[in-house]
Amino acid sequence: MKKRAHYIFLSCLFLLIQALASAQSVVVKGKVFEENGQPISNIVIINQRTKLGAFGKAGGQFEITCEKTDTLTLTSLGYFSRSICMRDSVLKTSYNVELFLEPRSYALPQAEVFAPRDLESINKDIQSLGFNEEDYMLSGINAIQSPITFLYQSLSRKEQSRRMVAELENNDRRAELLKELFHHYVDYQIIELSSEEFDEFIQYINVSDEFLKNTSQYDFLIFVKERFQDYKIYRRQRKLTEGDYNYDKD
Repeated sequence: MKKRAHYIFLSCLFLLIQALASAQSVVVKGKVFEENGQPISNIVIINQRTKLGAFGKAGGQFEITCEKTDTLTLTSLGYFSRSICMRDSVLKTSYNVELFLEPRSYALPQAEVFAPRDLESINKDIQSLGFNEEDYMLSGINAIQSPITFLYQSLSRKEQSRRMVAELENNDRRAELLKELFHHYVDYQIIELSSEEFDEFIQYINVSDEFLKNTSQYDFLIFVKERFQDYKIYRRQRKLTEGDYNYDKD
């Protein structure tokens, strides 16, 4: 009887240790290389349980806190993704890993293939978005010293037209930069957009220059993921609404 009770106690203790180990928070550090041993920049790490991500450092290094049973997917533009999980490893609070990513080849009909820009280059262009309305006025006229001329410049069709053109050009540039950025996100499997959905999604989130400039890459990634979930609901509701008006086609 004592042996049986002892066996049950040990079994429960073992199950408890397993449960605690599976729920343990751990830190996973590492470095990611290409097949020739060179570190890969612009690594994105996605936690498949939480669907949240983080960016690696310039030298291919990364660090992320997760649960021991979480599966982490690492990828970079131009490489196949790779997943890791510490579930079956020795119980520790932190892990150091080295990973190699296999390059992804594309069969394209073009004679020349231009490599897409990295996230840092796109971010630099984002920081240059915007325009100064004073640049589209005759000269730096003081509203107090010359109120009539200032009022004329503010209301004249010519000056309004110049400012409008500058604003439209800036809006187009912002949309193109966002589209370029979201192509990276699609390749990293952060969001799923078809080719015809990019423009619609950019209009849907409607971000300003100031928001883009003052938000970190990680915070913007989280923002985009959350807005993408809303966008999917919006598209489903819109399809249902459009279907209500097609009853005569049934």
